[in-house]
Amino acid sequence: MQSIDRDSRQFVLAHVDVTVAGQPYDPTADPVEFAFAAIGGRPATWYPGGWDGTQPIAGTNAYRAQVLIGPGSSGPTLAPGRYAVWLRITDTPEQPVLSVGQLVVT
Repeated sequence: MQSIDRDSRQFVLAHVDVTVAGQPYDPTADPVEFAFAAIGGRPATWYPGGWDGTQPIAGTNAYRAQVLIGPGSSGPTLAPGRYAVWLRITDTPEQPVLSVGQLVVT
């Protein structure tokens, strides 16, 4: 679980481990978006994210997706509370929507 102050502008990160036919797959050419919803809710508004590099995280097959949030960012400025973090990757033909954790805004 990540935690940020409501006045902070910083990246929210998600680890993405992708396989195709059982083999590791590099998703960094695919557009990625994030959404933030009330716990138990569904995503409604999507914000463009990006990839933190084009290499897997050391020792894993996971890549790091990120979105900048907070005042002055292209992402949302969230009120204090607890949020479900959602990730959507657009590939052809699939477009998975994944719950990737929680964020606490203080």
